[in-house]
Amino acid sequence: MDTIVLKFGGSSVADNIKLNIVANKIIDLYDQNNNVVVVVSAQR
Repeated sequence: MDTIVLKFGGSSVADNIKLNIVANKIIDLYDQNNNVVVVVSAQR
C-alpha cells in the first residue's frame, strides 16, 4: 500500500465541476488500495 499526497490549489476547486473532478481523482486512487493525503490550499 502506497501513500500518495495530493495538493490542490484554488483554481482546482474553484467550482462544483472542478471539485467533482478532484474528488473523483481522490476516490480512484483510494480505490486502488492507496493511502491518500489531500492538502487543499484555496484563497478566499
